[in-house]
Amino acid sequence: MPANARHILVRTEEECLKVKAEIEAGADFAEVARGNSSCPSRLRGGDLGTFAQGQMVTEFDEVVFSGELNKVLGPVKTDFGYHLIEITKRW
Repeated sequence: MPANARHILVRTEEECLKVKAEIEAGADFAEVARGNSSCPSRLRGGDLGTFAQGQMVTEFDEVVFSGELNKVLGPVKTDFGYHLIEITKRW
């Protein structure tokens, strides 16, 4: 089952909650990703494209393949840091 998602990766849970609040207050996810994410996907507004179940780290994968679509989910902690995830499509 593939999915499309975008994310924002930051170092701390506090920073993750701060950027989540900005998005929930109306800031554009892609703009926040460009300005805050440490992942190279920030150049695409956090867009990770299409990927299959099992391609991402377990904690990330579990959220993407069970979470609500088009909602900002997280913080999700992985070995990389803290993620905000928005699942844009799953089929």
